[in-house]
Amino acid sequence: MKVTVDFDICASTGACTQIAPEVFEIRTDGYLYILQENPTGANEELARQAADLCPTAAITIEE
Repeated sequence: MKVTVDFDICASTGACTQIAPEVFEIRTDGYLYILQENPTGANEELARQAADLCPTAAITIEE
């Protein structure tokens, strides 16, 4: 699995960071960062949930 984010449409709402804080992070500059592009185990499922709940659909999960 690979996590990608379309930063052109990402609104940095923080929904993904609340669901998967080990995968996503919003830093003090206000931008979203991917901490794990290839999460495994429990983080894999959390990344999928974050993608499903992203309000702008900016997160994509590639198999």
